[in-house]
Amino acid sequence: MLKLYGGKRSRASIVQWYLEELGVPYEFVLLDMEGGEHRQPDFLALNPMGKVPTIVDGDFKLWESGAILLYLAEKNGQLPNSLEEKSIFTQWVLFGNSTLATGLFVEASREREAPKLLTALNKIFASQPYIMGDDFTVADVAVGSILAYVPIMLKLDLSDYPAVLDYIKRMTDRPAFQETIGQR
Repeated sequence: MLKLYGGKRSRASIVQWYLEELGVPYEFVLLDMEGGEHRQPDFLALNPMGKVPTIVDGDFKLWESGAILLYLAEKNGQLPNSLEEKSIFTQWVLFGNSTLATGLFVEASREREAPKLLTALNKIFASQPYIMGDDFTVADVAVGSILAYVPIMLKLDLSDYPAVLDYIKRMTDRPAFQETIGQR
């Protein structure tokens, strides 16, 4: 059975959300991050960076939430076959984990980046319900998780972005989201 290692407040919840969406059985291993459990030799053998999330799937070990999301999507038949289409999914997962997260959550860049990012996303969500169109995908887990944290952690005024607010509601209303991130 796949094992997901995480901490109480970590990006492991994003991976956990996607596992629930996929209906993949897994064991969640909660590490005591404050107690330094992620710095112990047993865990460092899985992830030499000492970070979570980390998964172990049989003999395969992987860390970094975006890489894990893409692995799970591929393994569970949730990615298209063409390199170009797969690359678009990768683009959105990387965007969520890097560009969007940095633009919204790094205070030094927030004032400059947030309006540009949210305006572009608002335009997308005004014309389609999900990142890739009409269907929920791994791209929505990556982008939706970051956006869902905005009202919780930043208290940014998103009233200028009604389609983004509607999207956040669609994400947070999903039962798998409620079972994972919504419980934190």
